[in-house]
Formats: sequence, structure tokens, C-alpha cells
Amino acid sequence: MSVQDEQGNPRRLAKDIGSLYYSDLLPLAGDGEPETREFLNRMTEILMDFLHKTFDRSSKILDFHHPEQLLEILDLTLPNQPKNIDQLLADCRDTLTYQVKTGHPRFFNQLSNGVDVISMAGEWLTATANTNMFTYEISPVFILMEHMTLKKMREIIGYKGGDSILAPGGTISNLYAVLAARYRKYPRVKSEGLQSLPGPLAMFTSEHSHFSMMSAAAASGLGTDNCISVPCNERGQMIPEELERLVLKSIADGKIPFLVTATAGTTVFGAFDPINPIADICEKHHLWLHIDAAWGGGLLMSEKFRYKFEGIQRADSVTWNPHKMMNVLLQCSTVHFKQNSLLYHCNRMCADYLFQQDKHYDVTYDTGDKVIQCGRHNDIFKFWLLWRAKGTEGFAKQMERFVQLTQYLVEGLLQRPERFQLIVAEPECTNVCFWYVPTRFRTMAPGPERDRLLGQITPILKGRMMSTGTLMVGYQPQGKLPNFFRCIISNQAVTEVDIDFLVDEMDRLGHDL
Repeated sequence: MSVQDEQGNPRRLAKDIGSLYYSDLLPLAGDGEPETREFLNRMTEILMDFLHKTFDRSSKILDFHHPEQLLEILDLTLPNQPKNIDQLLADCRDTLTYQVKTGHPRFFNQLSNGVDVISMAGEWLTATANTNMFTYEISPVFILMEHMTLKKMREIIGYKGGDSILAPGGTISNLYAVLAARYRKYPRVKSEGLQSLPGPLAMFTSEHSHFSMMSAAAASGLGTDNCISVPCNERGQMIPEELERLVLKSIADGKIPFLVTATAGTTVFGAFDPINPIADICEKHHLWLHIDAAWGGGLLMSEKFRYKFEGIQRADSVTWNPHKMMNVLLQCSTVHFKQNSLLYHCNRMCADYLFQQDKHYDVTYDTGDKVIQCGRHNDIFKFWLLWRAKGTEGFAKQMERFVQLTQYLVEGLLQRPERFQLIVAEPECTNVCFWYVPTRFRTMAPGPERDRLLGQITPILKGRMMSTGTLMVGYQPQGKLPNFFRCIISNQAVTEVDIDFLVDEMDRLGHDL
């Protein structure tokens, strides 16, 4: 039996695909288009069902099981003989059944949350195209999209030229900045290694910065002892005077300072380091200034929050992750450089079996010779498509809405001082940090002992959240502060209704602790 396609040509109906196998689909089965189409349609139904549940406030965020329980429920073995299509579809349904719904409007757990359906559609297209991002030769449209989008981001930062690349996460973006900074100061290190350096290099970062700076020191061979943590004030901002003191101390200790990282939106407090005073110190001591705006960078899309980044154009490099506050699907991380061609000279390995210089097109569009990867995932299309859908103004409104909801949450907590104790009363980003205070602690005087006890009950309350599946809020210690909750507002599905629920649900789950 057949039907007609869009052009009026006859098209065979699919067989009952449930009992069929991988070998009955394209490309192994030359006539398997109807079955392939039916398989993908059924997959789409599974994905749409998951999306429906993700945005349904009455559904659970997760159905939590401990690892040993999940291993009993799910068949994760890899068989010698193939499973049929019905089983594969069941595997897909089971996978999503036990997956955390990170786009749920009551998931406040991570910096990157929410599901944007335009970006998701872009990721579907990206997977279908299945191409590498190292040459224009095989990714002409995607390479041009990347070129245009990154150029626009550099303009927003304030660079008049420069270069950029998409990297697999902010940790690698920050590593690129460290490698480029070291190369610019000591280019011989690329060919001769660490023994070519005149002494131990030192880099500086906020004590509240992301661990990736310490990781970059280790991965680049500098050593974590040479990644020096700079003290912060009570709001989590780097203290410039302390930075200069530590720079001078490192020189006196025989080290060679070469890089400072300022953070625009720290992971826990969401603090913004003061860029201009830090930039002054960097200029005075001839240090590379890198800004880790992986989290806070999205606020650059709104002129209302530009003041938080005053001086960012003075930085030598900037990390900015659209997969966080801008809601591009994971992963989408960018790193930008003021100096053009530095990436190329720092990372080029002259692999002429891939990056021939005598191709018949402009090879400056090839990106593979300016990165440390060879295979590079296409992270641009979902971002480009979302920017087209929202426009710059749409992103600005999104940032402003997130800040509005953050203030709504802060006000809600301040109205219940007996139940909630704020760590930072006026958040600089959309991080809201606080302790929940159970009934038995409400008559206890605030102080270090109460803080210690509240820190002990925090993971217990988080466990109750996950067991009921109604709410997820992250927690962590910070410096001398014991465990406290960090609520993140970066999901477009969240409304005031969800924030009210968060406040009430935490009290329902935790009042008796």
C-alpha cells in the first residue's frame, strides 16, 4: 500500500516497525525510508511527551532512585545480538522517565537550566547535519554563522577587532585564555616547553572564582600552587588592594606574574569583580587581564546592566557562556580575544593533511588550526537560531525579567525573617543565597553556632526535595560559611507563582528538621 508525498509521488507506507531492527532502517536498508520516517516520528512523540511533562507544574521534577536501585530497574547492558525497534523506543522512554527535568519551572538547581524549544530545534538540525566545525570545506554555513555571531558578541563586549572561538564549556574557554596569555608573554614555550620559561609563572584569581582557573594552572603545567587566590569582600568581590599586594609578594618570592582573572558573576554569590581597578593593576604590572563572564555575561545583552561590566573592553580576553543565562541548550561556551590571530599562532600545529593552505577558498575561515581540538561540535546553530528568534531586544527583556524575579524572591525571603536568613541581601546577579531556618532554630540567636547547625540540616532538606521530586535548589559551603542554599533564576518558564511555591515548599518539607 502507498500514499503520495508532497510532490504527488507514490510513497510506500511503513511496515509495523516494532518488530523491525536497525538493519531495516536507512542507510542499511535502501528502501527503508518509510520505516525510518515512522521510527523518527515515534521518537518525536516521546520527546514531546517529555517536554509536556517538563512544563507541567503538576508533574515531578524527578523520580529519584539511588544508583543501585536504578541499576535494578533499568537494563543498561550492551547485548551481543541486536534489540528490535520496539525495545529501542522503550529504552528511550525509560531514559527520560528517570531523567531530571531541568526545564521544569521549579528546578532552580544549576546555572544552566530551562529548555528553549527554538534552541532545541536547532540542536536537532545540528545532529542531523552531523558535521565537524574545523573547516569551511565541510561546514560552510555553520562556519559563517559562527563568524558573524562571535563578531557580534565581541562588539557587545567593546572590542573593535579580535578573534573568538566556541569551546566545549567554560573550563576549556578559560584554559584557552591562560594558554594565550602565556604564549604572548613567552612564545617559545609552545615549542620548547616549560623549561624555556625564565622562572615559575604566577596567575591570580578571586577566592570565589570557578575551579576552572585552578584546573587551567594544573593542565598548563604551571601548577596549582602558582594559581594564587585573592581575598574577597563580604559580597564576594575581589579586593584590588589585595590583588596588588599578592602580585608584589609573588615577585618578591621569585615568581613571574602574567595573568589575572576577574569574575563577572561568581558561581555561588554571583558577584562581579571591579574591572577597572583590576585593569589598572594589570596595566601597571604588564599582566594579561582575563574576565570569566561565563555566568554573568548574559547581562551584557541589556543596557540596564552594562554598568556591572564597566571596563570590560580593557580585558585581553573574555569567557561568556550562552548556555547559562541566555538559555541556549548545552553546550555553548565562547571565549573572545582582543588581539586578532593570537589563537592561531598559539595553537596552530600545521596539520596540512587537514588544513591545507592552498585550498580554492579563503582559508582564514578554517578554524581547526587555532584550537587545541581537532573534532569540534557544532554549537553555533542553536545559538544563532535562538538569537534570530528573540533578537537582541528579546535577550535584553529576558535578562531584565530574571533580575525582576530575583528581586521578588529576595523580597519574599525578607518578609519571612524567622524562616529564611539571607547570605547576600542584595544579589548582583540572579543567585539568591540563604539558609532555611526550621522551627526549632527560630528562637536561637543568629551567630556562628546557629549557622553551623543550619549548614548541617541543609543537605537533609535537599534530600527531601529530591525524594518528593517537587523542587530542586542547590547548596554548597563557601569559605568559612557552612552549607547554604543557592537558588538560581535562569529559566524562562519560571514565574512569581513558582517562587511562591519554592518558599512554601521549603517550609513544608523542612519545618520539622
